[in-house]
Amino acid sequence: MMDMLQSLALASVMVVATVLIHFWGLMGLIRIMGESGAHRRARGGYLGQASVILFVVFGIFALHTIEIWLYAAGYLWLGEMQTLEPALYFSTVTFVALGYGDVVLSPQWRLVSAIEAANGVILIAWSTTFMFSVTSRLRMLEHDWLDKAD
Repeated sequence: MMDMLQSLALASVMVVATVLIHFWGLMGLIRIMGESGAHRRARGGYLGQASVILFVVFGIFALHTIEIWLYAAGYLWLGEMQTLEPALYFSTVTFVALGYGDVVLSPQWRLVSAIEAANGVILIAWSTTFMFSVTSRLRMLEHDWLDKAD
């Protein structure tokens, strides 16, 4: 029972940390896009829109990388993995809910990995929604710009 409570406590801390990283990271992307005049660049045609989209995609990828590394560091800290490579590998395939199963945690901590998978799916869905919102906004700006040009 104590093992399960420890796993749930650690998993809860990790979920809170990764959700906050994701939230503040997305807010940072929004702020950078606003300060860099992304809407003006988007009006510059497909090249401008492409630069905004690529910026957002790489920003989201960076956020997921940080979150995966945080879980990997947790597995190293717990002693579940001896080196960084298997910890990163395990965390990545767990975070994206691929779960090959060739590397597993001990029964004491495996609940953490199950919650990492759920956490990863939710954060990836959030990122997808954010990306959809950005591209939709770019399309609206393009239509507004084309309407004003007529």
